[in-house]
Amino acid sequence: MTTTAPARVRPPREGRSNGQWLVDGTAPLNHNEEFKAEDNPLNVRARIEQVYAKEGFDSIPVDDLHGRFRWMGLYTQRRQDIPGSRTGSLGPEELSDSYFMLRIRIDGGAVSTEQLRVIGEISTEFARDTADISDRQNIQLHWIRIEDMPEIWRRLEAVGLITTEACGDCTRVVLGSPVAGIAADEIIDPTPVIRKIVDEYIGDPELSNLPRKFKSAITGHPSLDVVHEINDISLVGVVHPELGPGFDLWVGGGLSVAPRLAERLGTFISEERAPEVWLGVVKIFRDYGYRRLRNKARLKFLLAEWGPEKFRQVLQDEYLGYQLPDGPAPAPAPSPGDHVGVHAQKDGRHYVGFAPTVGRVSGTILNRVAAAAERVGSQRVRFTPHQKLLVLDVPADEVAPLVEELKGLGLHADPSPFRRHTMACTGIEFCKLAFVDTKDTATATIAELENRLGDVKLELPITLNLNGCPNSCARIQTADIGLKGQILTGADGEHEFGYQVHLGGGLASADREDAGLGRTVRGLKVSADELPAYVERVVRRFADDHEPGETFSAWAKRSDEDALR
Repeated sequence: MTTTAPARVRPPREGRSNGQWLVDGTAPLNHNEEFKAEDNPLNVRARIEQVYAKEGFDSIPVDDLHGRFRWMGLYTQRRQDIPGSRTGSLGPEELSDSYFMLRIRIDGGAVSTEQLRVIGEISTEFARDTADISDRQNIQLHWIRIEDMPEIWRRLEAVGLITTEACGDCTRVVLGSPVAGIAADEIIDPTPVIRKIVDEYIGDPELSNLPRKFKSAITGHPSLDVVHEINDISLVGVVHPELGPGFDLWVGGGLSVAPRLAERLGTFISEERAPEVWLGVVKIFRDYGYRRLRNKARLKFLLAEWGPEKFRQVLQDEYLGYQLPDGPAPAPAPSPGDHVGVHAQKDGRHYVGFAPTVGRVSGTILNRVAAAAERVGSQRVRFTPHQKLLVLDVPADEVAPLVEELKGLGLHADPSPFRRHTMACTGIEFCKLAFVDTKDTATATIAELENRLGDVKLELPITLNLNGCPNSCARIQTADIGLKGQILTGADGEHEFGYQVHLGGGLASADREDAGLGRTVRGLKVSADELPAYVERVVRRFADDHEPGETFSAWAKRSDEDALR
């Protein structure tokens, strides 16, 4: 047995330049740093509108196409004729199609029905009716042509939506509680903080060249609904015994091939100070983050070197100019953070959480959700970090009709356990980094498990996350059953989709007793075809062997390898 542990994160060796601007100077140490230094990536928008949209895909130079375009939410998507067995051997130019994935940035996951309808119309008109809800609360469209981007931006920005810094080495979407401002049990509403951060700092040229991506999350809900332990910075709602409601500060989380859970700095942050504290952490990353090697360029590596005490001191002394008060930790989450089902709002109306299958929707579905929400008197929809969708402000007598109507669209307010608790990344269908299919495999697996495990009653849900490559966009190390895609060789010598298995991960437990990174079992890999049978086998063993009240995570971590095969 091997354990995926935070200790895997190691700072770079001493005695060499790590590309830290305030230590080593700002001279670029690799090509990625060179193209950012040569021209601020935010400037690429003007070239897209004035040159590339008019002259076409072939007019785009490499550093814009595979570099700066990310700052505008654009990635080239995978060519449809390239199998997963060739993912690791081909460069981006060979893997790329002449179409794009477009990521629409939705900070806090909040959209109006008017905005949702515009997204749906863009999908049906420009994106072949594709749309995915990501686990970062964004909407991702596919099959986008460069020629259509000026019109797409015009329509998005007319209703207050942007794609700026949805990707790239910058401050990406700010996760926010999907029930901000409406939940009866909310500790503090994070909306003003998120709005100020977005309005003042997103698109700021001074913050657009970070060592790598920077992920933020802010919640004031006790369900800890923004996966705060795996973000570069998280602000989590707490009540200080003397200062009242505010936020607890966490920094340095991240997954991928070197996973690390964030750490508390032990500070209390008031609502008024939250934006400047967020800015201070971003600037620490900009100025002290490692830039020499991209695989060491996340904030988690700096935190591993400094530790939380030094990080707090640098933040206070060099970036804030004042000492932050000590503060309490958030309490363990009393309820699931995906908000699926019917829930009372503090104003007497209801919000209803729906589970699409692994985040896969369409422009047509989004248009019909907007229309259905408006028919029951709502103009607000929110997306969650769990690939779910909420309709807010539903009168009590309209809940049942809304639930029934959206069920016909494949959106379930009372889904089966595996339909509710399975997530999947984009996978080989569109992603250049993926080795295997994820969305279709997950969908087929859910259907199989609903049939196979209908007789098994579980006290607590089991999460199942599928990822097409090692980068963990679908958070495999923090799922009960996490599946990392790789190509396997079948008995006949042919390549087939397969997965390395991670077991026993979990988040959303502020005291950390039930949170942690999953373990791998030596040599345990399953093919896509074998996946339903494997999950059924391990779930039945858990059902038979676990102690009363024991979570799957705790059981998997204490079980021997034979029980997990």
